Amino acid sequence: MTSPSNPVASAASGWGLIAGNGRFPFLVLEGARSQGIEMAVIAIKEEASPELATVARRLHWVSLGELSKAIELLHQEGVKQAVMAGQVKHNKIFSAIRPDWRLAKLLFSLPRKNTDALIGAVARVLEDEGIRLVDSTAFLKPLVPEPGVLTRRAPDAREAADIAYGLSVARQIAAMDIGQTVVVADCACVAVEAMEGTDETIARAARLASGKPLVVVKVSKPGQDMRFDVPVIGLPTIQQMRQSGATALAVDAHKTLLFDRSQLIAAADAAGLAIQAVPPAASGELKPASGASTKMGEAR
Repeated sequence: MTSPSNPVASAASGWGLIAGNGRFPFLVLEGARSQGIEMAVIAIKEEASPELATVARRLHWVSLGELSKAIELLHQEGVKQAVMAGQVKHNKIFSAIRPDWRLAKLLFSLPRKNTDALIGAVARVLEDEGIRLVDSTAFLKPLVPEPGVLTRRAPDAREAADIAYGLSVARQIAAMDIGQTVVVADCACVAVEAMEGTDETIARAARLASGKPLVVVKVSKPGQDMRFDVPVIGLPTIQQMRQSGATALAVDAHKTLLFDRSQLIAAADAAGLAIQAVPPAASGELKPASGASTKMGEAR
């Protein structure tokens, strides 16, 4: 019997992928295939890329609210364990969705109408149906960083102070399930992520910061469920940082996916950016470099 802590060690059959948007589903399919696992794919019409049809050998499309149909298709494909990969935009979950009877009943039963509550409830329904959701990074461990500086350049004194402050703020908003990213300048919080996503948060910060250099901090939630909504950084975020005057990025080690990791770090190095992976248990205790102030306006 396969241990839940090592789901990839199980037989190559009986695997499914529930696919949202972005490159995440493609990377999971590629990682699984490299281990001899061919996944059946349930793709969400409103989110998943049509290009999945070119790489998935067993592909089914469902609308966002069709929970019963998705479960029927997973059973039809003999799926016993599944991975959720790819974002489903928060605003679509709670405004554009047309739930079937099963999802409507589930939504009605939720005491809190947030994304974690909804996806967690869906996970429990799948478990009841004999389909176990596993860690969404199970096939992508090389893309999950260890603690340390990932780029050629480490954060300087100003950036270290902003990272330390940003971690303390980001962990608070993540604990309240508001967002996972904050953008900081001079130890002042310029922008907090809500439903718009990391890149839009950085762009908004640039509009507010009047040219000040920015630091981006993205964290995991307390007790992050690695089965869904795992923090992700990709090349578009590095491009947005360059355009916005952001000079450093901090992410949680062990809890963050770096898509196209080698290219991402090369792009950051070419732009002179610093990227640091911090221990997820550190609640903002990253120490500023010697001589750095944590007071607003004095960190530069």
